[in-house]
Amino acid sequence: MVLGTLARHGPKHGHEIRRIAEVTNVGDWGGVSVGALYRELRTMEAEALVDAVRTEQVGRRPERTVYAITNEGRLELAMLRERAIRIVHYGPDPLSVAITFAAPGEDREELASWLRARRDVLAITAEQIGAECRRLVAKGHLGPLEAQVMRRAQLHAETDVRWHDDLAKTLAELPADDPPDQSQDIT
Repeated sequence: MVLGTLARHGPKHGHEIRRIAEVTNVGDWGGVSVGALYRELRTMEAEALVDAVRTEQVGRRPERTVYAITNEGRLELAMLRERAIRIVHYGPDPLSVAITFAAPGEDREELASWLRARRDVLAITAEQIGAECRRLVAKGHLGPLEAQVMRRAQLHAETDVRWHDDLAKTLAELPADDPPDQSQDIT
């Protein structure tokens, strides 16, 4: 995010980069730790990915270091972009583990209640992402590519809502006294 911002927008100080991250909510949908931004800038400077080009002070505000991407940083950005696009990554999925190994049983109603609540949160999230995307596009903060990235997040949430609906139907159709499968004893 930092290297891409500097490559696209030119030299920026940490506060400007942080503001771009906050406006786009990249911490929420991109997994970027905005809180670690200044530490990461120092690390990137030590690795020669960015250079501190000057220090600015406006009024009584603290001095701010302005960073620019280096040629080494551009190579790193190209490599990171290619890796992110080419490699399909699915992370750990605790929900699937919980449903596979601990779902049906005596607490089926409680499970169904938790899943309904989770589904409702996902539905709200999908709506909020769509509204935020429209707002950011209208204000000129997002271009067409960035809007599509947010649309992808919205579609993920909407797909998860549909999956929850299907799962609720499956749970409702299970026999009431579905005994645990003893054939897979791993002890």
